[in-house]
Amino acid sequence: MTELAIHGGRPIRQTMLPYSRQWITEDDIAAVIETLQSDWLTTGPKVGQFEKAFAHWTGARETVAVSSGTAALHAAMYALGIGPEDEVIVPAMTFAASANCVVYQGGTPVFADVKPGTLLLDPAQVETKITKRTKAIIAVDYAGQPCDYDALTAIAEHYNLAIVADACHALGGSYKGKSVGTLADLNTFSLHPVKNMTSGEGGAITTGEANLAQRIRVFRNHGITSDHRQREAAGSWSYEMVDLGYNYRLTDFQCALGISQLHKLSDWVARRQAIARCYNDAFASLHAVSPLAVREGVSHGYHLYVVRLDLTRLNVDRSAIFSALRAEGIGVNVHYVPVHLHPYYRKRLGTGPGLCPVAELAYEQIISLPIFPQMTDADVGNVISAVSKVVTYYTV
Repeated sequence: MTELAIHGGRPIRQTMLPYSRQWITEDDIAAVIETLQSDWLTTGPKVGQFEKAFAHWTGARETVAVSSGTAALHAAMYALGIGPEDEVIVPAMTFAASANCVVYQGGTPVFADVKPGTLLLDPAQVETKITKRTKAIIAVDYAGQPCDYDALTAIAEHYNLAIVADACHALGGSYKGKSVGTLADLNTFSLHPVKNMTSGEGGAITTGEANLAQRIRVFRNHGITSDHRQREAAGSWSYEMVDLGYNYRLTDFQCALGISQLHKLSDWVARRQAIARCYNDAFASLHAVSPLAVREGVSHGYHLYVVRLDLTRLNVDRSAIFSALRAEGIGVNVHYVPVHLHPYYRKRLGTGPGLCPVAELAYEQIISLPIFPQMTDADVGNVISAVSKVVTYYTV
């Protein structure tokens, strides 16, 4: 049996392959330089151009650009009027920002468990968490797969709740022919470098409701109803702060990068999907490795490619597999520690083990493998070889 790199053997790769990374091309650089040389670096025309392009790409009526995916989530909570008396249901298997945004507004996140096969929010669990204080549901499109919006919408309509899609993983995906970005009352996106496209840091919110979009535009600009460019066009200095907002603006040169990246997004998502198919085929014979299930009617955005390890077939735990793959030059990661297990929420809300057992069990088993469009076929082969090498070595 081939000796593992972690034990002194020859690694599959000499350089580390990250789990994801940005792809910046010459046209991206040219777009940014052109904007840097223009009169407007922020609150300028590129912001509106990007918002229009993003809305067109997703099929949404309105897009508002903000400074990060976290800002997008916070702005969504503000737009819905979440406050100290309100509860918002959040899946346990997600990044902390999905819950933190509720706390920013003084509300309380209520953690619901996920489905075992997909690790998406379980609608049956959502319904058990609803109280008189519940005001919204945050549906996280984990790894890039849209949630069961039919079931969630039925619940939301029955209880008069809003749905926010945390679609930060899922840009480019769809659900039953409807584009991600049009599936919920508010849809939030991250444009961080590891996501399906980037503006550096950045985020966006899409919605079909013009009034919600306008609330978010005010919120991202300190709660002020006009920005510098609008006042310049009007020949006025006067402005009014009508509510407590934040500086969540996205710059023009970031928006220029975003516009350029949008032109390539379809091809990039198709490449992610092709890599996922290669992985699915390769791992079908590895009984200790199972890709997450993909639901019928879904086009998966594949921000992440997550596998579950069957630890009953292995003589080590996930941490050992993780370390062994890193030693082989494969930059695996883990997404995520269930939010309710973080020390902050244990202290604030009294949460802990046993609250969401499906998410907690999955956390002990999951590993995210590299997937991004710039990966070559050789890179994909390296990942497959390393997983096969390590898992075979440790299989009982």
